[in-house]
Amino acid sequence: MSALQLVLVRHKSRMVFMKLQTLQQQRDALNVEWGQLQLEQSTLAQHNRIETIAYKKLDMIMPTPHDIIIVKP
Repeated sequence: MSALQLVLVRHKSRMVFMKLQTLQQQRDALNVEWGQLQLEQSTLAQHNRIETIAYKKLDMIMPTPHDIIIVKP
């Protein structure tokens, strides 16, 4: 009986270990993807890139000091 229990415990141990390895691989892949997304976000959010897109695609311009109105509360 104890030999059968030993076999079952070892089998469960192997299955848990395989699941652990799978989860660790998924974690590593997600960490790589997260790093790539952070890099992409920092690239897309650069001030000069936003300004260039606003100027070229949206036909926006910087207002002159004459066009700026300051509203006091």
